[in-house]
Amino acid sequence: MTDALKRLSDEGVAIWLDDLSRQRITSGNLAELIDEQHVVGVTTNPTIFQKAISSGDGYEQQLADLAARKVTVEEAVRMITTADVRDAADILRPVFDATGGQDGRVSIEVDPRLAHNTGATVAEAKQLAWLVDRPNTFIKIPATQAGLPAITEVIGLGISVNVTLIFSLERYHAVMDAFLAGLEKAKAAGLDLSKIRSVASFFVSRVDTEIDKRLDKIGTAEAKALKGKAAVANARLAYQAYEEVFGSDRWEALERAGAHRQRPLWASTGVKNPDYKDTLYVDDLVAPGTVNTMPEATLEAVAHHGEAGGNAIAGTYEQAKADLDALGKIGVSYDDVVQVLEDEGVEKFAASWNDLLSSTEAELNRLTPAEG
Repeated sequence: MTDALKRLSDEGVAIWLDDLSRQRITSGNLAELIDEQHVVGVTTNPTIFQKAISSGDGYEQQLADLAARKVTVEEAVRMITTADVRDAADILRPVFDATGGQDGRVSIEVDPRLAHNTGATVAEAKQLAWLVDRPNTFIKIPATQAGLPAITEVIGLGISVNVTLIFSLERYHAVMDAFLAGLEKAKAAGLDLSKIRSVASFFVSRVDTEIDKRLDKIGTAEAKALKGKAAVANARLAYQAYEEVFGSDRWEALERAGAHRQRPLWASTGVKNPDYKDTLYVDDLVAPGTVNTMPEATLEAVAHHGEAGGNAIAGTYEQAKADLDALGKIGVSYDDVVQVLEDEGVEKFAASWNDLLSSTEAELNRLTPAEG
């Protein structure tokens, strides 16, 4: 069952799990995935935490203790989520040590309601890094316009960052620039660049979902022939951009000072359209130096029938550009698509965070001991 995952790992793809819950931690499931399924990292987001905590599995005692202390719902959510990330980081610590800090990482996201506030995002990132207090943590910062200077500032402080919600090639270039600027700040401050790591989470399946919807609306044979091509093409061109930036003189100067590359991370890799193969966004994006973070269903699908068989990106750039260009020719605006996806991504995570606050508040009220 793990041969396909081993092949994927051997091709230079770091396999991360896009999920976390206390039950997964305490049951030994996470440790099992690390030992048996080549999982070397974990990503979380507000939606994942909302689902985990709402299910209630394993949180009762901590919620009761927090209720007894009469903490605010904001503090309760932070205590619960950082506890899970800290425990997961401890489980992954041997991987972190064995890979020299490259993998064995757990990501936790800044409050998504701060996505358009640079100063608050920086303050939140510092607070989360302090709260979790593990060297193998990534602080997730969204790649909004306000997020870009926050990325530079946080990297400049020596905090490792997972940049999330990247949809467009233009924004990805800006993210890499923000990362390099952060490293330059850290270097000027005398920090050890070898301790700073970063990934850039380029979202995949949502691109096809939005573009396919528009192609269906156009309805021509030409439009339908383009369905299911945009997301992979977009990600492949992102890898081309990665190769260019991390082959530049600017990067080489930082590398000589001990810096590590910001790896591309393929996120949103669960296939939404049942007409597509369920391993599409893994098999077609194999390339060295990448991360693929998968929901468990995708991980199991890849383990069972994944087709990783060598670099799937090399030599594809011309076709990928042609696929994206063809969309514009029939009236699908790439710029509009990626802006809609970014706006929706921020809104969805903020909505999940608000749902998490509401459900946690209800639990705190239920568990608060009677006065007297």
